[in-house]
Amino acid sequence: MNIFVVIKRTFDTEEKIVIKNGKISEDEAEFIINPYDEYAIEEAIKLREEHGGEVTVVTIGEDEAEKQLRTALAMGADIAVLINNEDLTAGDPFTTATILAAFLKEKDPDIILAGNVTVDGSTGQVGPRLAEELGMAVVTSITKLVVNGDKAVIERDVEGDTEIVEAKLPLLVTCQQGLNEPRYPSLPGIMKAKKKPLEALELDDLDLEEEDVEAKLKTIEIFLPPDKGAGKILEGDLEQQAKELINLLKTEAKVI
Repeated sequence: MNIFVVIKRTFDTEEKIVIKNGKISEDEAEFIINPYDEYAIEEAIKLREEHGGEVTVVTIGEDEAEKQLRTALAMGADIAVLINNEDLTAGDPFTTATILAAFLKEKDPDIILAGNVTVDGSTGQVGPRLAEELGMAVVTSITKLVVNGDKAVIERDVEGDTEIVEAKLPLLVTCQQGLNEPRYPSLPGIMKAKKKPLEALELDDLDLEEEDVEAKLKTIEIFLPPDKGAGKILEGDLEQQAKELINLLKTEAKVI
């Protein structure tokens, strides 16, 4: 089975994020594999273990993204590909999907896996856009995947309920929390990852020019949410607390 996983280098939302000049300061941020992409990597490895074949992870980024690719290789992926975008001034889901489609169109994938969303942009657009570019079926927000021959039976999350879908390969799926439990890279895996192939490509290698992938969206401003004030503890009996709560909702929160 020819399996591809699309991943992204994102900042760790568990760590402090600093905004400078309307942008997230990379000097102050810790970077990781987008957490939803880890579910995609794990599921790809499980598919290979069950059906055989090869798992290729691919990302778009600068040289720093090699670290996240090596982590994916240490988890068990076979090949990594870094498509360098340092010459691009800006990008958006259109940019990402167009570049990935140019890379994947000649690769004859049986299945492509991606995270449901990224924790930085959270648009959820790249997977469906990429599938459209490749003329491939897509199922989003999956929580279970069973492949049998050229068919896949999929469970997907739909607003707190579950939908069961059957689709034919080739297929693109986006992975949601609950699909699996991503493995940690083992020490032997980390050592093996150093010897696994990591291919570096430029836009020229994909016959793309900057104007072909020019972003359609423009970010106007990035800002942190306002600091929350201290909470209040209401005292007295229930009737007194209820009256005080109503008064605060009127005078301070101004919601009634």
